[in-house]
Amino acid sequence: MSKTMSELPFHYGLKMKCYPSFKQKQVIELNINASRFAYNEMVAIDKELYMLSKCKLPIKQITDRIAYLKKHKSTKCIFGLHTWLGVNKVGTDVVNMSKRTYQASWNLFRKAHSHGTPNFHKKQYGGSFQLPNRYSSKVTPNMLNGNIKFLDNRHIRIAPLGTIRVSGSQKRLLQRNQNIRIGTVTVSKDSIGNYYISMQLGSDQPFVDTPAKTKSSIGIDLNTDNFLTDSNGATVGNPRYYRRIKGKLAKAQRKLSLRQVRAKKERRRLIDSKNYQKQRLLVSKLQKSVMNQRSNFLNNLSTTLIKNHDLVVAEDLSSKNMLKNHVLAMSISDVGWRTFLQQLEYKAELYDKIFVKINPYNTTQTCSDCGYLMKDEEHLTLNDRKWTCPNCNTFHIRDHNAARNILEKGLKEIA
Repeated sequence: MSKTMSELPFHYGLKMKCYPSFKQKQVIELNINASRFAYNEMVAIDKELYMLSKCKLPIKQITDRIAYLKKHKSTKCIFGLHTWLGVNKVGTDVVNMSKRTYQASWNLFRKAHSHGTPNFHKKQYGGSFQLPNRYSSKVTPNMLNGNIKFLDNRHIRIAPLGTIRVSGSQKRLLQRNQNIRIGTVTVSKDSIGNYYISMQLGSDQPFVDTPAKTKSSIGIDLNTDNFLTDSNGATVGNPRYYRRIKGKLAKAQRKLSLRQVRAKKERRRLIDSKNYQKQRLLVSKLQKSVMNQRSNFLNNLSTTLIKNHDLVVAEDLSSKNMLKNHVLAMSISDVGWRTFLQQLEYKAELYDKIFVKINPYNTTQTCSDCGYLMKDEEHLTLNDRKWTCPNCNTFHIRDHNAARNILEKGLKEIA
């Protein structure tokens, strides 16, 4: 019997742009709507069950309603009550995966308590739905069999959609497909109208070749002046992608707002307002451009750091608290620190390297040569970019000194 996805030791995510036909686009849109509908059904049922549970009196109508609602949560009952799902040939897998997503949201809430309980999903211009991959018990699972499989480097067959053309870097994976199994697949559409297929892959063998050990360690200090400064004194500039188009984006958004007001004044639906939709696409493309540029920059930088060093140490920044500072909020959002740290973490595991996050407390105020702590009147402010240690007279560049202290803390932690 083959292993399940959770039993496989190595996992990998693959995202590809796809090019569906007009008919396939209609099927994708239908399944996105069905997935959102099933999720909202679960939210509505649990909200009503919560309100009914507050009534302590054993009233028959209430107890009957509670029993009915609990029964209504089954997939079979959802399809029985909402016949449009069956008429439009929506698969039960779409509804089941949506229910699993809802349950995962509750599990995350119980674990983290940071984003509140699951709430209704509004209809948007983009969306997604998930499908499980199923394999026959008579075959060894790989990327070329199952109800979701690769036909070749440029085509995938997905059960409800048929054959669909894709583009991406999957050729390397297909060359060793016997060791790789496809798990959950997500079909998504963004606000611009581009379509993507994301796959969860599992294998008994590593997905990438482990690079040779460099016997090198590095500490990095993240800041808004430069993107980062490392313990060797090298700096990486902050590209500030959002700030570059901030004025252009603001102008486009004002124009979009005026077209929305005009459409509502003339009592036209926004979906039927061509001028509004043209401007919405322009705004979405500007925002997408910033996201793609930032993602490319962060991916290239994180991969370079992990491949060239056996140990990478960074400060564990609390971006959520730092965003409360209205002066720095835009710069912190634009720089993408949290995403960068997440990329370093999973790439270190992927390439068999070590990544450590440490508490940055006093890493800026401490001399990396003698350990003297600047405090009281000597305490450094954000404007103090260069300083001299009053104890050992060593001249420091603020960020380089912090990076050296970060590396030292990381070495102590793994020791």
